[in-house]
This record gives sequence, structure tokens and C-alpha cells, in this order.
Amino acid sequence: MPKGRIKRLQSEARAQEMQVKVAALAVCALCDRPIPPALRDAHHLIPKSRGGDVTVYLHRACHKQIHALFTETALAKNYASPQALKEHPEMARFINWVKDKPSEFNPPAKRSRLKGQV
Repeated sequence: MPKGRIKRLQSEARAQEMQVKVAALAVCALCDRPIPPALRDAHHLIPKSRGGDVTVYLHRACHKQIHALFTETALAKNYASPQALKEHPEMARFINWVKDKPSEFNPPAKRSRLKGQV
């Protein structure tokens, strides 16, 4: 029986998560920097409100940036994997900016003018 788009994305995300091994000091799925335990956030690739249950660890700054840019609907439909998030131009610009910062760096996130349009 064919799966719906969101169920298929959930299955793919679950398979990706199985491949990711979380060490004592986790690595951010977006910026690839080590995450101090105090700044480690679990991000649902598909929001819980949309039936998602697969999570990846992110820096708090990266996690805040995702939710500043995207609605839950956009996350569920178009950005249900770290790779899809990395390919979005605004996220790519943020990741490029933050990747050289110290792991403890936690800047404030600004809500995007694009939110709701993405």
C-alpha cells in the first residue's frame, strides 16, 4: 500500500536518525559543531503537531533560527530533513555565518520577514 508524503518523509527521517550516532558530546545536524549539553536541543524533523516523532540534536541557536524562519506546515511539507534545511538559502547563510563561532555561542534569533511565505 503506498504511503502518503508525510508518512514517507517520517520513514526516511527515521532511517536517517538510525544512522546518526549520538556521542557524549553530540554534533549539530546543521552546522556540524560539537554541542555543549546546556545548549543541546532536540528538533522534531516533522513537528509533533503534524505527527512527527523523529528528532535530531541541534545547537540552540540553529534550532531557534529554524523556528524563526519556517512555519510548522513548511517544516512538515518541505524541510523534514537536515539536508533540506541546509539547502534553504536563508538557513545556508545562517549556517555559513555560525559554523566558525565557538560551540558556546548562542546569539538571539530574529524572526524572518519570510516566515509564512516559505
